[in-house]
Amino acid sequence: MHLTQFVTEPSSAAINLQRLVVYRYLVLAGLLIGVLAAATRDFALPLPSLLAVIAVFAALNVMTSLRLRRFERPVGERELFFHLFADVLILAALLYFTGGSTNPFVSLFLIPLTLAAASLPGRFAWAIAGAALLCYSLLMVWYIPLPHRDADSFNIHVLGMWFGFLLSAILISYFAVKMSATLRERERALAQARENALRDERLVALGTLAAGAAHELGTPLATMAVLVKELEGECSLTPNLCTPLRVMRDQIARCKDILAKLSVSAGQTRAEAGRGHALDQYLSQLTEQWHSGRPAVSLRQHWQGTQPAPRIIADQTLTHAITNILNNAADASEQDVEVNGRWTERELCLEICDSGAGVSAAVASHAGEPFFTTKPPGKGLGLGLFLAQSSIRRLGGSVQLLNRAEGGACARIVLPLSALSLGS
Repeated sequence: MHLTQFVTEPSSAAINLQRLVVYRYLVLAGLLIGVLAAATRDFALPLPSLLAVIAVFAALNVMTSLRLRRFERPVGERELFFHLFADVLILAALLYFTGGSTNPFVSLFLIPLTLAAASLPGRFAWAIAGAALLCYSLLMVWYIPLPHRDADSFNIHVLGMWFGFLLSAILISYFAVKMSATLRERERALAQARENALRDERLVALGTLAAGAAHELGTPLATMAVLVKELEGECSLTPNLCTPLRVMRDQIARCKDILAKLSVSAGQTRAEAGRGHALDQYLSQLTEQWHSGRPAVSLRQHWQGTQPAPRIIADQTLTHAITNILNNAADASEQDVEVNGRWTERELCLEICDSGAGVSAAVASHAGEPFFTTKPPGKGLGLGLFLAQSSIRRLGGSVQLLNRAEGGACARIVLPLSALSLGS
């Protein structure tokens, strides 16, 4: 789900092309205002030619807008280059009919050049720079002069130069800031993708180790089971051994069951989940089953949500994740473990709280890292919370550790139910 979401996000070229469309609309508005202002002052401009170029510019921008909205083909850097190249040519055509290099708005050539330098590879940026330079050079000798009828023309020209510089500075600054923000967002997304890939590699390594351990431990457990069975046959001679041998036999059977579960692949786990369960029924059965294994823990549970509760597939990895967090809470405080579940049709919020010492800032910064634990040596490997977080994130959820005002800590699980729906 996350990979699909990441892939379908618009590319940097698409985002920059969307901004180019906005820039063009601003330029079109400015051109129309300029043409109308010139017409009111009786400037002898080639209005039919100017309006034809503006119409072509407007049609190109409308087609670009429709392309971005209706076509799913991704926008590439080459396509963005051709749009910027077309902008240079259209600007050159407008300047040709309005004084060429003597037009105070000739500095607008810097805008497509800046956009290309900020968003395209070097070869494309240099191509845009060459095109802009060539057009500027040709406009120095080949253009239709602007009319100069009085002494105020120079003052108007200077004012136009100031306004052209102001417009260029504003547009360049605006798009440069936006493009920098896009690049930073892309870098953040790539960093998150690398972190997810690293976590997945760790999970694969742990899965490989678990499968290897299950295979290697199977033989000694089978040998122990045979020896226990032979010793049970002599219980009549040594009655004191009967009870310890039964306990040992049960523990060996439990170890075999755990190792069998470690050998199950992710696809088989999903299939073994079986039929759907009502969410409240699933949560109640999960906590009751866990409590039966740790009867000394004082457990309080509260469920609240829409009725009838949504039906979900009892994903085995989610069951293990919640069980791991319940074990952490019980290890922190067996006197009081509280489970609060709230749900809607779309989302589950599950809080597992204890009344222990809470979570310090130093522990919170490392919580969830593999092999990090605050338990004494031999009491834990530091994998429970890491595996729980990884499983819940795989389902699109999140785990957050919080301190309670009355003391203790809470693990808050937020999980979209779409990942567990019967139709998923």
